[in-house]
Amino acid sequence: MNTHSESRPAVAHRAATAGATLANESFRTDLAVETKSGPTDLVTEADRAAQHRVIEVLENAYPNEPIVGEENGARSTVPDEGPAWIVDPIDGTNNFVAENRVWGTAVAAVVDGEPVGAAVVLPALGDSYTADGTAAFRNGKQIAVSNTTEPALATVSPMLWWPADDRVAYAAATRAVVSRCDDLRRIGSAQATLSLVADGGLDGALTDRSANPWDTVAGVHLVRCAGGRVTDREGNRWRFDSPGLVVSNGRIHDELLAVADEIVESR
Repeated sequence: MNTHSESRPAVAHRAATAGATLANESFRTDLAVETKSGPTDLVTEADRAAQHRVIEVLENAYPNEPIVGEENGARSTVPDEGPAWIVDPIDGTNNFVAENRVWGTAVAAVVDGEPVGAAVVLPALGDSYTADGTAAFRNGKQIAVSNTTEPALATVSPMLWWPADDRVAYAAATRAVVSRCDDLRRIGSAQATLSLVADGGLDGALTDRSANPWDTVAGVHLVRCAGGRVTDREGNRWRFDSPGLVVSNGRIHDELLAVADEIVESR
């Protein structure tokens, strides 16, 4: 393929689809599972193979550009200047290992640290989310965030994971959500969670923890292109190195910032 013959959003979608398709071939099969930072931080050969496949697609389309990824062979920091790609080969590896279908492959294209295209492909669910610079889509149909205006009617996800030594904050997050909103969801994949905010399946999601770019940037771009609001835990515009992450349909955002305050104050 000739260099730059395809737009960055299109390449992100094609690369994510390629990685997800490969990972799905190993889903619900006998897998050798390893741990990384702790007993619940899992990785499989499917993660590594999917990342390798994604990188192949990206390097063929846009050679010599930095690739930020979760697994071995990719850099871990997003450059402040110039183009780059951010890859999570299997977001929701614990779900993948448990044969739970909520997992996916995420790819974001960024320029000067800001996303310009993204894809989150959830193959076991049959859903493919994409965003260019202006709109977001699920399976090719344009999507938008929910219309919920009352926090008491909102369903919100405390997102990412509070480790074993931070369960006071985890408890504060769940308590604040259920006291200020109608209900909560936790589905075990940050990128799938963000995709659901983009398509209105959730009204919002949040964490007070700093997030890895491969867990968030693609989904954040989906939410923004679907008309949602994305900030750090203090209400400032979010970027990949921000403290905390609060996403919403924009209509209940202040209430979710108050939830984030309660989490921080619990420590």
